[in-house]
Amino acid sequence: MKNTLTIARREIQAYFVSPIAYVVAAAFLAVMGYFFAMILYYSREATMRYTLGNMTTVLLFVAPILTMRLLAEEQRMGTIELLLTAPVKDWEVVLGKFLGSLTLYACMLGVSLYFPFVLTIVGNPDLGPMVSGYVGMLLLGGALLSLGVLTSSLTQNQIVSAVLGVVLIVLLWLVSALGDVTGAPLSGVFQYLALSGHFYDFFKGVIDTRDVIYYLSVIAAALFLATRVLETRRWR
Repeated sequence: MKNTLTIARREIQAYFVSPIAYVVAAAFLAVMGYFFAMILYYSREATMRYTLGNMTTVLLFVAPILTMRLLAEEQRMGTIELLLTAPVKDWEVVLGKFLGSLTLYACMLGVSLYFPFVLTIVGNPDLGPMVSGYVGMLLLGGALLSLGVLTSSLTQNQIVSAVLGVVLIVLLWLVSALGDVTGAPLSGVFQYLALSGHFYDFFKGVIDTRDVIYYLSVIAAALFLATRVLETRRWR
C-alpha cells in the first residue's frame, strides 16, 4: 500500500504543477456556479438537487480529461517501463494513478461545498439530500475516473485516451436505451448496467446499498481491466 500512496502523491503533485488541474477545476466550478445561480434564481428552492443533476452531464467529459494522461503519457515517454521494472506491482501503479485523480476530484467537490453553505445562509435546505447527493457525486465520479484510467492504459496518445473515455462513458450512460429495443429479460440487465440509473436516489436523500455496490463494482472492474492491460506490456 505504501507504493500505491507514493504513486498517488506523485500524481497529485503532477496535477498541480501543470495547468490541467487549474483549468479543469476552474471550468467545473464555474459551470457549477452558473447552474447553482440560475436554478436558485428561477426555482426559488433551497436545494442542490438540480445543480448536482446537471453537473453529472458535465462530469461525463471532465473525468476523461482528468485521467487521459495518467498511463498514456507514461507509455509515450517510456517512463512506464521504469515503473514496471521497479519493485512495484501493476495493480499498485493503476490504483495509485486512480487515487491521484480521485483526490483531485474530491478537492473540486470540496471547494463546491461553498454552494450548500450559501443555501444554509439564505434558506432552510434539507441537509439529507445534499449530503447524499454529494456522496452520489463522489461515487459516480470515482466510477467515471476508473473508466478513464482504463482507456488511458489502452493508448499512448492523451487525446485518443480522452476520446475513448468519453465514448465508453457515454455508451455506459445510455446503455439503458437498448432495453427499449431488446425487451425482457435483457432490458433489466441493460437498465442495471447503465451509469445513469443509479444516482437519482442519491439526489432524493436515499443512499441505497445496491447503488453503492454498483459504483464500487464499476471501479473495481475498470481498475482490474486496466491492470490486465498493463500486465500485457511485460510480454511485448
